[in-house]
Amino acid sequence: MSLNNTPSANRLHIGIFGKRNSGKSSLINALTNQDVALVSNIAGTTTDPVYKAMEVRGIGACTFIDTAGFDDEGDLGKLRIDKTKQAVLKTEIAILVFTNVETAIEYEWYLLLKEHNIPVIAVINKADCLKNIEIISQTIKEQFELNPIIVSSVNRNGIDEVLIELVRNVPESFNNDSITKHLVNQGDVVMLVMPQDSEAPKGRLILPQVQTTRDLLDNQCIIISVTPEQMPNAIHSLKEPPKLIITDSQAFQAVYKMTPKESKLTSFSVLFAAHKGDLPTFIDGANAIDKLNANSKVLIAEACTHAPLSEDIGRVKIPMLLRKKYGQSLQIDIVSGVDFPDDVTAYDLIVHCGGCMFNKKYLLSRIERAKSSGVPITNYGVLLAKLNGILDKITM
Repeated sequence: MSLNNTPSANRLHIGIFGKRNSGKSSLINALTNQDVALVSNIAGTTTDPVYKAMEVRGIGACTFIDTAGFDDEGDLGKLRIDKTKQAVLKTEIAILVFTNVETAIEYEWYLLLKEHNIPVIAVINKADCLKNIEIISQTIKEQFELNPIIVSSVNRNGIDEVLIELVRNVPESFNNDSITKHLVNQGDVVMLVMPQDSEAPKGRLILPQVQTTRDLLDNQCIIISVTPEQMPNAIHSLKEPPKLIITDSQAFQAVYKMTPKESKLTSFSVLFAAHKGDLPTFIDGANAIDKLNANSKVLIAEACTHAPLSEDIGRVKIPMLLRKKYGQSLQIDIVSGVDFPDDVTAYDLIVHCGGCMFNKKYLLSRIERAKSSGVPITNYGVLLAKLNGILDKITM
């Protein structure tokens, strides 16, 4: 995929954190060798986090998150700091920028980043005009146990060292994380059964289907793509049944009835549950529906923000199936995009989409929030397998 076509969810997210006017935006410009971030001498120029898709030597496609200064003030400042905290949930590598010896606030954010298991690179910026670099450096070494990189974004001193550290801190799974490799081998025939209803974008495939197709090609598989209506003809045309059949979760029941006993069956959503989420937790969450009743409260969370459709799986089909099972009084709340409650303890179950629009770090942060609150969480595909009575029959 080209840089412009690489989905944000597949890019490495690098967060830049520091006080106002510490040179975060100019640092991004220096790292990317482009003027991608607005630079000003006025403190507080960057308000909400700004996400910039770029290409970095040794990493490839990534997203830099240019955040507001975490020392912002006033009511608006608090809102900006809250947005910066949200950016932490998406960050896979953090650059913490220092420009003076007062590091109390930086240490609070350092602890927050470490709490989320985010590797931190310490950078002393503005080396071309600072006078107490050695004192700042010694303070960072003693208080943070980090070896800071001394940088001047103006003349690019230290930029290469930062790039080397970024490459060194890329998560091991980032470039080696396959969606299907645990299920297929080179030369396997894989059938993709994809309903083309009103949810399917005209002239295109939805993102999980595109990403799974590319992953299967990378794994040297033979791919056959059909609609459910053509599935019997496609199977009949093969000398042997396909090794694996992957379908949309909404078609689970119909596809399961047509699946040869020799073939494994799963769905795009289930694959993404394992690829980006926590599959054992999702399975436990799906089984927790046995404890629901007519007075229960369910939260449905979808990553993308689209206009509801008549056949929408999250807004229409899943609520319909749950209310059919537990009664019309079952309360169901729906959120989309980055909207997600800070406090989820009011819910008896959270049902999340596959999360193809989120990076893994962000989706896992939501799962962790549910687990720490004692609220079962599952995803569309795993839940639909449970509701259709085939959770124990599909391949994970």
